[in-house]
Amino acid sequence: MVLEGNPDVGSPRTSDLQHPGSQGSCILSSGEDVQPGEEPIKYGELIVLGCCEEGGEETEAQRGEVTGPRAHSCYNGCLSSGDKGRRRSRLALNRRPHANGVKPDVMHHISTPLVSKALSNRGQHSISYTLSRSHSVIVEYTHDSDTDMFQIGRSTENMIDFVVTDTSPGGGVAEGPSPQSTISRYACRILCDRRPPYIARIYAAGFDASSNIFLGVENESNVLQDGSLIDLCGATLLWRTPAGLLRAPTLKQLEAQRQEANAARPQCPVGLSTLAFPSPARGRTAPDKQQPWVYVRCGHVHGYHGWGCRQERGPQERECPLCRLVGPYVPLWLGQEAGLCLDPGPPSHAFAPCGHVCSEKTARYWAQTPLPHGTHAFHAACPFCGAWLTGEHGCVRLIFQGPLD
Repeated sequence: MVLEGNPDVGSPRTSDLQHPGSQGSCILSSGEDVQPGEEPIKYGELIVLGCCEEGGEETEAQRGEVTGPRAHSCYNGCLSSGDKGRRRSRLALNRRPHANGVKPDVMHHISTPLVSKALSNRGQHSISYTLSRSHSVIVEYTHDSDTDMFQIGRSTENMIDFVVTDTSPGGGVAEGPSPQSTISRYACRILCDRRPPYIARIYAAGFDASSNIFLGVENESNVLQDGSLIDLCGATLLWRTPAGLLRAPTLKQLEAQRQEANAARPQCPVGLSTLAFPSPARGRTAPDKQQPWVYVRCGHVHGYHGWGCRQERGPQERECPLCRLVGPYVPLWLGQEAGLCLDPGPPSHAFAPCGHVCSEKTARYWAQTPLPHGTHAFHAACPFCGAWLTGEHGCVRLIFQGPLD
């Protein structure tokens, strides 16, 4: 369920920055009220790794064809349908006004768990472990004034703090009726210590409306580290600690990098037109005339053009006019989820084949990090859109041409 965090994510080697973490508009604080000017005590943040929503619009590169500009609809910092209430792409876990954690209290060994008073009492939190057909263990829980509890799952009931729905890698749209969700209604719960060092622990399953949990076997707790991946069997969450976020770039820094890249006035080497990354404030719109496009096999950056199609090699294949390599030709989009970045380095690399742009260190880290796929498989994917990475390295260094003047 939890993959141990890679030390590169939160290592002091990542960056020497000492500034507040990213302050994006896609963060919902589930915590206590604070006085004006005070910073809430943050336990950490959960970020949905960038898969597109089921049924969302997919890009040409993800769909396997390139015929012209098209809108981009993956998370990349925000849900494609917008962040609303408890259903969003990112959640900050802050200390609550009053502790709501629970801890084990009384254990019962019984043969008929469904008739237990503990399971019928809505005010009594309990977990039932079925060890065999004739043997179950019910553990009654009591209030814990030293911890805060946050619950994650597909259910929209009030006890769920972070509503997560199924996502599909790269935003592929399934034909026919929507498949049944693979994410549990009460997928997991996180308990955070209210006192320093504010350790966060994750547990399988969450309490339902009757304050009960039913499990086949006993589950063990896991301490979350910066960079831990949480597999919900339908979506993957990234846990970032406050210390880790201090070393990540801010949205302001990402915007400064975009403006600096555009100030260099990169040009299309064939059309000689000036290229520019669009502002994220425009939202997810179709690529415009100045949008940079890249041949993902070689990294040569161009403006959009309609020549070079190699239909005999597949609908997505184009021939680069500079080096003659044949491969996917896709628009470039700057990664906008700062919490997924390892450092504030320049946007020099793009993931293949989706074209999301980030620093070299960020690109190489995620290209070497297998992410859960289904229940038994792992595959490296773009953290911004979830598209499976291809090619020898999964990413490519971008080759821009400067202005001729």
